[in-house]
Amino acid sequence: MTKKIIFMGTPMFAVKILKSLYQNGYPISDVYTQPPQKSQRGQKINKSPIQGIAETLNLNFRTPLSLKDNEDEFEYIKNLNADLAIVVAYGQIIPNKFLNLTKKGFINIHASILPKWRGAAPIQRSIMNNDKETGVSVMKIAEQLDAGPVCNTYKINLENNLNASEVSEKLSLLAAEKILDNIDEILEDKAKFIEQNHSIATYASKIKKEEGRIDWKQNAQNIIGKINGLYPAPGAFFIYKGERYKILKADLGNGKGKPGEVVSDYLEVVCGDNQSIKVSEIQRQGKRPQNIGEFMLGSQIKKGLKI
Repeated sequence: MTKKIIFMGTPMFAVKILKSLYQNGYPISDVYTQPPQKSQRGQKINKSPIQGIAETLNLNFRTPLSLKDNEDEFEYIKNLNADLAIVVAYGQIIPNKFLNLTKKGFINIHASILPKWRGAAPIQRSIMNNDKETGVSVMKIAEQLDAGPVCNTYKINLENNLNASEVSEKLSLLAAEKILDNIDEILEDKAKFIEQNHSIATYASKIKKEEGRIDWKQNAQNIIGKINGLYPAPGAFFIYKGERYKILKADLGNGKGKPGEVVSDYLEVVCGDNQSIKVSEIQRQGKRPQNIGEFMLGSQIKKGLKI
């Protein structure tokens, strides 16, 4: 008998996982994703990456504003009589009453080593915390956010100054590969789910734009973590003469001086631990990204200034 799987996801992170399932012959009956959003200027309607790939693969997709108190979607999923729902960064809470509508429940692929970094921004928080490793967890969705039992966790090292975009790409590839090792066992009731240790759980709250402002009194490694964790958006930034400058890439330096002091002609800035960061890519407000050599040619920010 053919199995029937529902997929729920929204961002680019989820695309490789959906494609992996489809290309390996798993029958995706329906795809749920967030509805299209208007662009900031309201001129363009942007579909989610998952809607885009669902259209390309000719999969049936649905874009409800919310599942909360949504009886139409409840009845629709109930009538599907699906075997399993796989959720990857859907961006909506799945109401508890939905969780029993598939034979094997709802499985979530979460981008952290649970119980660490439950919540909305696990990749960013892990980098900003200077963690040595992160990963993906395959878990059963339960009533509490990201608190369900886990059947498998897969890890990668956080090294080589990786930013959130690069880590997301690595974890997406990892999840796309490893879901294939789990799905048959889940469908055949052979997967072993183990309860999380809730006492050591940490939470990855949603990123706020103002978190990106750099405090030069912090130590250099924490500032690098902020730059990498908030790349590409909302970005880590400083303000000079009323203009916002977003730092896109930087490395540790060894310049000495006072926090916020520029100590080289190539934008090396002193931090709070008497270390420094060497900026290599930057974006001035309203301008395109520039490498530091190009930026410094026309910049007012020079050696000896404090920013």
